[in-house]
Amino acid sequence: MRPLRPLRLRTTVRYLVAAAAAAVLATAGPAASPASASPLDIPPSGANDWSCKPDSAHPQPVVLVNGTFKLMAENWAKLSPRLKEAGYCVFAFNYGHLETDPVPESAAQLRDFVEAVRGATGAAKVDIVGHSQGGMLPRYYVKFLGGADKVDDLVGIVPSNHGTKNPLAIPAGYTVCPSCLDQRWGSDLLAKLNAGDETPAGPDYTVITTRHDEVVIPYTSALLSGPAEHLTNVVLQDACPLDLFMHDQATKDPVVAQWVLNALAHEGPADPAFRPRCIGGA
Repeated sequence: MRPLRPLRLRTTVRYLVAAAAAAVLATAGPAASPASASPLDIPPSGANDWSCKPDSAHPQPVVLVNGTFKLMAENWAKLSPRLKEAGYCVFAFNYGHLETDPVPESAAQLRDFVEAVRGATGAAKVDIVGHSQGGMLPRYYVKFLGGADKVDDLVGIVPSNHGTKNPLAIPAGYTVCPSCLDQRWGSDLLAKLNAGDETPAGPDYTVITTRHDEVVIPYTSALLSGPAEHLTNVVLQDACPLDLFMHDQATKDPVVAQWVLNALAHEGPADPAFRPRCIGGA
């Protein structure tokens, strides 16, 4: 048997460590309210100021939704303060025992968190920015749990919209990660989610993905089908061919941040004609 390539080995080790952490946390309750006191629920910089009120230039608060095995403080360490500095009220939460619970259960937690944010800010709608599972899961909330009229923009960063063929999803799924099974290519959950309209009326949809995705395989699995006036699919390397960001750290890519801000700044999804400033020669 050929040895694992360094990249595959690093990904495997990270995946197994995260799975072990999920098992340790399996008895801990999820954090879906501003009253949570768990040390694991330290928010990223710029997030969870429950006194924040949206202004006319930024009328929707932004809810950040983690990827599988992620804690909000790490997942949104770069993007949360960037959004706050841009003038948005920003909110984040941990859900589903390190995002390992079945997607419908976690989507219900997102629904409840959105209601808490709407109640605190007085906003009729929120914008949602999600990473990996966190980019796909809000679509379940929109389609099946009443979120269609409560979300203005849904921005998915390397989302698992059509699942992954990554073989690591199977052993993790049958041990400590039901959501990993939900995110397999061809899963019952994704068949239900993607049946009919992939972009139901209500939100505008922006998908941001990278050709170097090592988790959602193939990377094109992230892309959605829908009318151009309500959907923009972005492949980072189309504008910045030397952008080397992969799945795990995509939320920390300055080019991703530019696309997110573009999507949130105006009516409709991200402008497909937008040309970000490529970083480091990318």
